[in-house]
Amino acid sequence: MLILAGLGNPGSKYELNRHNLGFMAVDAIADRYGFGAERARFLGITRQGVIETPEGPVNVLVLKPQTFMNESGQSVAQTMNFFKVKPKDVVVFHDELDLAPGRFRMKTGGGAAGHNGLRSVADWITPDFRRARMGIGHPGDKDRVLSYVLANFGSDELDAMKALCQACAEAAPLLVDGQDERYQAEVLRLAPAEKADPRQGGKGEPA
Repeated sequence: MLILAGLGNPGSKYELNRHNLGFMAVDAIADRYGFGAERARFLGITRQGVIETPEGPVNVLVLKPQTFMNESGQSVAQTMNFFKVKPKDVVVFHDELDLAPGRFRMKTGGGAAGHNGLRSVADWITPDFRRARMGIGHPGDKDRVLSYVLANFGSDELDAMKALCQACAEAAPLLVDGQDERYQAEVLRLAPAEKADPRQGGKGEPA
C-alpha cells in the first residue's frame, strides 16, 4: 500500500486556499484513476484505488487529514499503523513557500521549513517520508505568510495550480513506481512553470 497524503484544512471556507494545494493534488489523482468513494476514517477522508505501473498494479490510498493542518501527523500515523507501512511508503503533497508558483520538486526527508503540517507529520512518523513540494511563492515578508497561505488563489493563479495538480495525476504511475526524479521531471514537462525567485512570485492576498 502506498499512502498519498495531501495537506490542507477541512471545510468549504478553506477549499481554494493556497494552504490547501495538497488536498487539490490528491483529489486530482484519485479522480484520474477512478478511486472509490470517500470514506471518513483515520481522522481523515480517504479514497482507495489501484494505479498501474510498468511493474504491475499498486494499491494506493489517498488521505486528506481532517484534523486541521497543525495536527495532520496524527491522521497520517493512524493510517500508516493500520496498513503497517513505513515512512518511505508515504508521499505528502503540500504547498511550498520556497518554490516559485507552479514549480515542483520531490524530496525525501529534511526539515519542515516552517510548514506546520510537515512538522506535525515528522513528529508523528519521523521525517523520512517522501514530499511532493508544490510551489506557491512567498509574500516577501514573514509577517504576511499566515494571511498569504490562508488566502484563496487569485484567478490568475488558480488555472496554473489546477494544471499542476492534473500533471501530478497524469504522471502518478512514475511516483507509485518509486521513480521520484522521473516523476518530478514529467510533472514539470506537463505543467511548465518559469523558474523565479519565490519571493517575487508571491502576490499577496487577492483583492
